[in-house]
Amino acid sequence: MMRLGFLLALAVALWFPALWFPAPASAFCGFYVSGAEASLYNEASLVVLMRDGTRTVVSMQNDYQGPVEDFAMVIPVPEVLSRASVKTLSPEIFARVDRLAAPRLVEYFEMDPCAYDVDASTRGDAVRVLQSLPGVSRRRRAPRDLGVEVEAEFAVGEYDVLILSAEDSSGLETWLRQERYQLPEGAAAVLRPYVERDMKFFVAKVAVDRVVTLEDGRVLLSPLRFHYDADDFFLPIRLGLLNSSGEQDILVHILARGVRYEVANYDNYAVPTNIRLSDVASENFGAFYDALISRMVEVYPGSVVTEYAWNAASCDPCPDQPLNPSELVTLGAEVIPSYDSHVRQGRVPRSFQRDFVLTRLHARVTADAAGEDLYFRPAPAITGGQGTPDEEGVLITEVTRQAGDQSAFQGRFVDLHKWDGPIECDAPRRGRWAVRPPTPAPSPFAAKPSEADANPPVDLADDVSLGADGLPSGQVALPPPPPSVGCSRCSMSSGLATGALPLGMLAVLGALRRQRHSR
Repeated sequence: MMRLGFLLALAVALWFPALWFPAPASAFCGFYVSGAEASLYNEASLVVLMRDGTRTVVSMQNDYQGPVEDFAMVIPVPEVLSRASVKTLSPEIFARVDRLAAPRLVEYFEMDPCAYDVDASTRGDAVRVLQSLPGVSRRRRAPRDLGVEVEAEFAVGEYDVLILSAEDSSGLETWLRQERYQLPEGAAAVLRPYVERDMKFFVAKVAVDRVVTLEDGRVLLSPLRFHYDADDFFLPIRLGLLNSSGEQDILVHILARGVRYEVANYDNYAVPTNIRLSDVASENFGAFYDALISRMVEVYPGSVVTEYAWNAASCDPCPDQPLNPSELVTLGAEVIPSYDSHVRQGRVPRSFQRDFVLTRLHARVTADAAGEDLYFRPAPAITGGQGTPDEEGVLITEVTRQAGDQSAFQGRFVDLHKWDGPIECDAPRRGRWAVRPPTPAPSPFAAKPSEADANPPVDLADDVSLGADGLPSGQVALPPPPPSVGCSRCSMSSGLATGALPLGMLAVLGALRRQRHSR
């Protein structure tokens, strides 16, 4: 049986188990325990988008299970893509992005109420943070005159790629079926709006002789990245939902210069943040977060949840090191107008990493409920999910508009451990919270359903206040372009490379059932 999803940028350890090791970090206000990463979701699509001007870079990792001979992807794109605009990537970059932006569970431990004479400078010591290791194109008429044109044809990695145009959705469906693509039911109706907008279709099928086979017999299909220019900034999701067996979580990560993004054609809400969890919810964090998203979908149907918006050069708490210049190049900085010439010359502004804002949007949809594709627009900066508990263990839960253009918002959930040792002083001082446990840290666990989550309490998220207001919206001006190449405020970066770098993409999918035949 085949399961296929278009995965929004960096599916944490979907194919690779996470490896953890401790490392020092600064500006850290809690002990990082876990994140609600993409591996939590049974059918999660994870994509990373980079936007600059009218240029969109789409990186996606497929989630395919089935015979490799049957694999193909069909993706609507605004223009004919060239061989130079398509590349394969390594999947590790998806795990990096997902871990950085996933909602986190952090722990605070109450300090000894009688140890308040300790030098205050030692209370903010460095803490240990858990981190995961990181052809020839030609235009030809398709067989039979069905109004389908093969605009380009080339090979990329293990994929044979066609770029198609079509005059009629029924003709396109017929052509694909004649080419032995097994399309899901209802494909023509979903293809029709894209054909009417004169969009092209990126079709990638696997060349079996170029596939990497693992020792256990499974095949490893490379993520794909492509870019194009279009006034609209959007993500086509309707075709992909035809392959979904039920509801699907769509996790969109957007990297853009100096601005967060939101969805323009759906309501936008922030995930509740700085929420104190019970021991039961903390121990079943994956199940808790899944229940919370389900409840938000029920209360705010047809909405999209913002889970993260933060400068790409920092984070707090940091489950991993922030994205480095080479990873930003991998995700598309080498082909966006603001930086392509800088990257070619190996020189980028010193503000390169700080220029980008990483936004994470979460939509949970079903094939029968998804009315439109996701269209994105710049949005005001927001802040939330920061700070330390007060003496009573209370945290600020509001999400507010941030002055300037740098967002600092994250979905953060807190487990407070009160002092349970002896109190042997006359004037104990309660409610002083340490950023590290007084005993060895508990073992990390992945934010995905475990055996203990098989039958979690059904009311895990029932007491969480969801808030009544949507996120701040309004017209936002895009930042000016960075300094030109050769500027005095640029720096050389030996880590930059313009060759094939790791990343992955999104997909709308059909299964290819055929033995290879000549065209």
